[in-house]
Amino acid sequence: MEKSFYYSVPWSDVGYLKETLLAMEIPFAIEQPSDRLPLPPGEVAIVFPDMHVRIYNHVRELFGGHGKRYE
Repeated sequence: MEKSFYYSVPWSDVGYLKETLLAMEIPFAIEQPSDRLPLPPGEVAIVFPDMHVRIYNHVRELFGGHGKRYE
């Protein structure tokens, strides 16, 4: 999967978000903090590939805003 953008989320939210994304059949990966992906303590990144704008709108609605660019 080519990584395009991500959302930083607390560990406590991962279960709900994972179940929701799987139900919506949206591809994603979960990543731990690293030198390449610095995150606040206690948070992980839910990473997404490029996607059609309609699908992105569902993701944006689920997370309450736009994702951060994965670099």
